[in-house]
Amino acid sequence: MMRLPFLIPALLVATTALAADQNVIDDTGRKVTIPEQPERVVVLHEPALGIALSDLGLVPVGSYGRDDNGKTLLAVDFLDVVLQSRSPDPKPKGIGALGNLDLEKLRALEPDLIIGTEYDKDKADLFSAIAPVYLQNSSTGLVRGFGSEEALAGVLNLETEFEERKAQYHERLEDVRSSLPYNPEGKTYLAIFLTDQINAVGQLSGAIQAIEDLGYKRLKLDKVEAISGFGATLLVPISSEIFGRLNPDLLILMSTYTSSERGEATIRATLDRIVPGWEHFLKPARENRVLYLDSAEVTTPTIASAERTLDAFESRFKR
Repeated sequence: MMRLPFLIPALLVATTALAADQNVIDDTGRKVTIPEQPERVVVLHEPALGIALSDLGLVPVGSYGRDDNGKTLLAVDFLDVVLQSRSPDPKPKGIGALGNLDLEKLRALEPDLIIGTEYDKDKADLFSAIAPVYLQNSSTGLVRGFGSEEALAGVLNLETEFEERKAQYHERLEDVRSSLPYNPEGKTYLAIFLTDQINAVGQLSGAIQAIEDLGYKRLKLDKVEAISGFGATLLVPISSEIFGRLNPDLLILMSTYTSSERGEATIRATLDRIVPGWEHFLKPARENRVLYLDSAEVTTPTIASAERTLDAFESRFKR
């Protein structure tokens, strides 16, 4: 009985600790116990996950694809390009060279949560020895637009932050829609991502969210004998012959973000190499129904990328 006063505070501490955790099932069906309010998050894919968290105000302490000082190892720093003036400083620390994730660097960051995509499932058990691992779907067909940002907000108790960002986005959406010289409702679009070939963009990106929220409908490629399974992946290849016959109300063109040059001139030159003379026979090009986008700005599955897309619409079409 003499020890009871000491026991009660200990029980209260234990109860508080338990209340700070939550049991969830991630998108691969794994049962995971994660913090209700994580503070030291490491992401295994920055464009798909880290930008979304930073957009909501939770900046990861570590991210795959950066060096020890936080400098990006990719061709573009997505945090700077997508978030612009809201880009965090300092940046997340790196956890190993591309293709060679360093477990010691990961451990040194003392994460309380590691977030990966469904493609990291084979590594989840290994990383779980360092911190809980939550896997979020990041593929077109599984999530759409900035749906993964909304899903992460729900898991990490950032719903209020998400709703605030969404309200800001919808206000911007209405402003841009009212500034257009035409009504986009029901008009068709096709978004093309150029690599060494022509690819139709799937449903996962802020760009697609914004385009469809404006009222556009995706051009149905099956009517022109396009490859089946459209929307199953981020990019779906289209042959030059099929591309030359397409006639969406709005053709959206962007080049790969693996290049530091992603503007209109680069996009035109890239498409010229793949389909010489396209500007002379492709109907949307002849009728000035083309919008050029910076792929690095608009292809992350975030509200911020949707806003960058609206910026481009306003710049191109504002009355």
